[in-house]
Amino acid sequence: MSSLLYYALPALGSYAVLSFFFLRRPWLLHAPREPAFRCQLVAHRGGSGERLEHTIEAMENATAQRSDLFELDCLLSRDGQVVVSHDENLFRQCGLNKNVGDIDFEDLPLYREKLEVYFSPGRFAQGSDRKMIRLEEIFQKYPETPVSLELKSENEELITKIVALVKRFDRSEITIWAAEKNSVMKKCHAANPEMPISFTQIRVVWLLFLYYMGLLPFFTLPERFLLCFLPTIINRTYFPFSCSALNRLAAAISKSLIMRKSLIRHLEERGIQVVFWCLNEESDFEVAYGLGATGVMTDYPTALRHYLDNHPQPTDRSN
Repeated sequence: MSSLLYYALPALGSYAVLSFFFLRRPWLLHAPREPAFRCQLVAHRGGSGERLEHTIEAMENATAQRSDLFELDCLLSRDGQVVVSHDENLFRQCGLNKNVGDIDFEDLPLYREKLEVYFSPGRFAQGSDRKMIRLEEIFQKYPETPVSLELKSENEELITKIVALVKRFDRSEITIWAAEKNSVMKKCHAANPEMPISFTQIRVVWLLFLYYMGLLPFFTLPERFLLCFLPTIINRTYFPFSCSALNRLAAAISKSLIMRKSLIRHLEERGIQVVFWCLNEESDFEVAYGLGATGVMTDYPTALRHYLDNHPQPTDRSN
């Protein structure tokens, strides 16, 4: 036993030193990837706290606040149009208990006159523009604005149509694939490998495992973005579970695991942008940028622009 410890302890010690060394200096093992854009201000659903979500009016408002990225959700209408919509069922958004996929695009109803802001319960957004839109319209109107497209299902027709639009408008470098499920992301990445990808849920778990095991510096990461919730908003504006005790437990565990400056710095220095969602209060902006995040995803782009103008952030954290 003593002889085993004689060899094991120095080996473990050397491993720990090397891991720490390369965690702080990742460019020695991985060439930093130069981003096509940086996103400090990300408009969630186009800025769904100030205008009705996913409308042109919301995009115009976010653009006026110098948003760096639109976060959007996509679905297919019955006639095969790529519709920008968060919900498959239209009841919350439009008051109609039908699915987007069961209606032709031209027959889709208007949004309700006001919608509750999901990450700010009790607060509502409204606007004069209530029309649902196609992804093509956004690409036409904002050809140089980066977007993140979240897909919730393995709809190969939807993925194929999105890829066709992205290639048609020559915007592969500024259009991000986003998905919670790994199976969805694999199909998306295979359909257009030129589009940057973000971490899925299981890949975030894998990322944290590598970090805490000291293995992260030695692994290649294909993702370019970590779009992650800020743990401090659980049980306050974000309720992933119906049970309050589970929410409190999730908040405590995820806070201890995710809110690590050394992890965020390591990712940043490898060219992986870290964006925390969905933050609507100045105190949360402070926490996110204090951790070293690249940016914040918000329903209130005007509030975040005001914060950034009064608290300038570094434009480049890489070495």
